[in-house]
Amino acid sequence: MTRLPENIVACPECDLLQRIPALPPGGTARCPRCGHTIATSKPDSLERTLALTVAAAIVLIIANVTPLMGLSAVGRQASTTIIGGAYEMWMQGQEITALLVLFCTAVAPAVHVGCMLAILLAARRSPAPSWAGALLRLAEFHQPWAMVEVMMLGILVALIKIAELATVIPGIGMFAIGALVVLIAAMTVSFEPHEVWARVQWTNGHVPQSANLGRSQR
Repeated sequence: MTRLPENIVACPECDLLQRIPALPPGGTARCPRCGHTIATSKPDSLERTLALTVAAAIVLIIANVTPLMGLSAVGRQASTTIIGGAYEMWMQGQEITALLVLFCTAVAPAVHVGCMLAILLAARRSPAPSWAGALLRLAEFHQPWAMVEVMMLGILVALIKIAELATVIPGIGMFAIGALVVLIAAMTVSFEPHEVWARVQWTNGHVPQSANLGRSQR
């Protein structure tokens, strides 16, 4: 969405210029031409998202340091973590797969959650420092790479197949991953980036009433 001075925006779908009125709590504004939602009002968006992000950071640490699951077969038991699984792939000669698994299930989620935490803490200041805008773009770039939900689906499929050959013991890490998927989705739904853009201190030294949201969404 390209936002222009005096609270005028261009619809990201049809480019119609229009003025956004003051919205009531929970209200939305739609483009009169194509019906695309161009603005929303989410009360306490930053505070609610901050609470969810702190919870996601804690759960992310638990998911990476505790056993993901254990297997028991013929009297022998074994367990592994997310990072341990990537390490085993590397040792077996699957370097590319190991790097992709490590990046998409550990690095990208950590960068996304870390950026969001820094952004939300910076936004509590008025005005927010200009680097908060750069981090917001970085967080939106990394979010699609945080494929924790894809890994969770893969784990469930593997559990169904392995259950016939061995006893599967779900670890704390697996429950933490499930909670992380829910928390990241809740963060995305509750977060309103316009509130951050409106608080960022730009190079000219003042905080604009309308920030350029187009750079954050493209």
